[in-house]
Amino acid sequence: MFSKIYEKIKEFIKENYKCLIAIIIIYLLFTFELPYAIYTPGGAVNLNDRISVSDGYQSEGSFNMAYVSMVKGSIPFLLMSKVIPDWDIVSKDDMTIEGEDMKELVKREKLYMQESIDAAIINAYKMAHKEIEIKKINNNVGYITVEAKTDLEVGDNIIKANGEEIDSLTDLQEIVGQGKVGDKVELEIIRDKKEKKAYATIYETEDGLKIGVSFINTFEYEVDPEVNVKSKASEMGSSGGLMMSLTIYNQLTEEDITHGKKIVGTGTIDIDGNVGEIAGVKYKLIGAVNKKAEIFICPEENYEEAVRVKKDKGYNIKIISAHTFEEALEKLEDI
Repeated sequence: MFSKIYEKIKEFIKENYKCLIAIIIIYLLFTFELPYAIYTPGGAVNLNDRISVSDGYQSEGSFNMAYVSMVKGSIPFLLMSKVIPDWDIVSKDDMTIEGEDMKELVKREKLYMQESIDAAIINAYKMAHKEIEIKKINNNVGYITVEAKTDLEVGDNIIKANGEEIDSLTDLQEIVGQGKVGDKVELEIIRDKKEKKAYATIYETEDGLKIGVSFINTFEYEVDPEVNVKSKASEMGSSGGLMMSLTIYNQLTEEDITHGKKIVGTGTIDIDGNVGEIAGVKYKLIGAVNKKAEIFICPEENYEEAVRVKKDKGYNIKIISAHTFEEALEKLEDI
């Protein structure tokens, strides 16, 4: 029986080997990745579908978070990028920091996203004069330099250094400054929801004594009314902060600042309401236009590029910029 099956398989391969080889080659071409990625025009996520404030106000229009699409750097897609407008190749080396891998990049970008969600909520509640109480600041390791001698990992939450509680990066810098080159700073951290011990060795730099780490802060807080922000596991980064904050604010206040329009935008936001520069504004604006947006919001630093793309492509869309959350609100109220 097995010999008959073997003979049939052998005969099938003999008759179809050219087709099978072609299929294998095509598969390898599409699955073998070179150290590149391709940025392409993205789209927009309606944040009313992602964010809900308890008993919040409804809006006639919508706030939408712009995003950039990325295609893997396989050979066929790289070739396609040479002929398709607005498909741009970027080296993966330009996406990561020296000495880190993609896993660390993803961890850091996830932290940035959580930081942006927290900052969006805090800013919106403060500006709407609603109740919010910050209970705790988490000092998460966001970067580790190649010079660092430590067993810390990106994502670790540092709670103590040499037995002293750490409330900010300044606290850690003060403790490091009290040591000398070669000293080990004993750290207490939370990793994967478990308390652990770690260390970092002090070394000399042009800016003084360092251990080679920096923080990304996330926050624990209580708000009234309750707010729920949903995100997908595949989403990363901080560029949706401004639009999330506008969405939450609009649900907290009676006046509808969308004025019935479809508004797409991008921009980071920090705890003090500062709106920060983002990458890929060209792809986000193209995506916004494709989604029939009437207004595009971006950081002040990205405004000139956005206007240039609008002019070059002949788009009919209003572009506004802001360098603070308050300024974004003021400009939307004037529409």
